[in-house]
Amino acid sequence: MPPSATPPPMRLLERLNRLAPELDTGVLALALEARACALRNGEVDDDAKLAVIDYSRPSTEKRLWVFDMTRDALLFNEHVAHGSGTGDNLATRFSNEEGSHATSLGLFRTAETYQGGNGYSLRMDGLDPGFNDRARSRAIVMHGAWYVNPDLIRTQGRLGRSQGCPALREQVAKVVIDTLKQRQLLFAYADDAAFLQRGRSFACDGRSAGQILAAARAGTALGAGASVGAVAAP
Repeated sequence: MPPSATPPPMRLLERLNRLAPELDTGVLALALEARACALRNGEVDDDAKLAVIDYSRPSTEKRLWVFDMTRDALLFNEHVAHGSGTGDNLATRFSNEEGSHATSLGLFRTAETYQGGNGYSLRMDGLDPGFNDRARSRAIVMHGAWYVNPDLIRTQGRLGRSQGCPALREQVAKVVIDTLKQRQLLFAYADDAAFLQRGRSFACDGRSAGQILAAARAGTALGAGASVGAVAAP
């Protein structure tokens, strides 16, 4: 390339991966495809922030990332609890059923805040039929909790667990909730065969989860959700 030529802008996936190198490239690509589908369907506006939770990681690791999509910025990287019905340190079982106390997977659109039994909380609506579309009726919300305390990792080998909610450290819960309230996006991922086979939030371009994950991890064509046009280049 001549010295005066402008280098091509990085793909959105590459740019965000530089901000969060610990986040699996395939998981991020799947979240970006889900975001692209939500934008295409008019579920959120172009400037909606994107939170990604990778429940394939143990609770002892920070597995929540929050991105500002208009500024190419990583806003938070935090611990997050999973449901008591989902496992101990490792999340192994997921459910959309009332009373399961299990975490749900898929794409959520955030909604209103309220003061409840767990303090300041954020309601969410699941956009993945069969996997998280009962989130509101199940009261699956984001909230702070005393048991999401890294000190517990040293004493019990894992974080505490919720009743299915993505619970956060009390010290950061309010600022994270205020960042994510009112029509932002949260994508919850795990290596769950049923979700990867039948989840619909990321499938509007006809590709399977396996194809999206493999392409991203191989660094090949990443599709509309990871394209340059999704946000302005830095």
